[in-house]
Amino acid sequence: MKLRFLPQSIHGILDYAVAVTLIAAPFILDFRADSEFAHWLSVAAGVGLFVYSLLTDYSVGALSAIPFKAHLALDAAAGSLFVILAFVAGWDSVTAGFYGVVGAAVLLVVGVTQLEASDDLGIAPAMG
Repeated sequence: MKLRFLPQSIHGILDYAVAVTLIAAPFILDFRADSEFAHWLSVAAGVGLFVYSLLTDYSVGALSAIPFKAHLALDAAAGSLFVILAFVAGWDSVTAGFYGVVGAAVLLVVGVTQLEASDDLGIAPAMG
């Protein structure tokens, strides 16, 4: 089995789902009770992910301004930061757990995503 088996189009769909999760979770899980910073970092990360996903050169992007490999680098940086913060920020178990799980999941998705676009689901790459 190939290590990079996740099509870019599925990665893109996951990007938008994670963006919504990052924006909604701090309100649902009440991160503010633990940390104002944790609350707004998640919201900002979700908005940022949504925006750079729209700007990425892949089938679910609106503009092709960011190469897909640069998108993956941003994902990896965010995932790494989330995992680190989960351990060093001193947040309660809910907040730290959320950041740790999301960060690890993002790193896993980055690691298994195909680097080249394919006609995996009949979704053509974005034109730019």
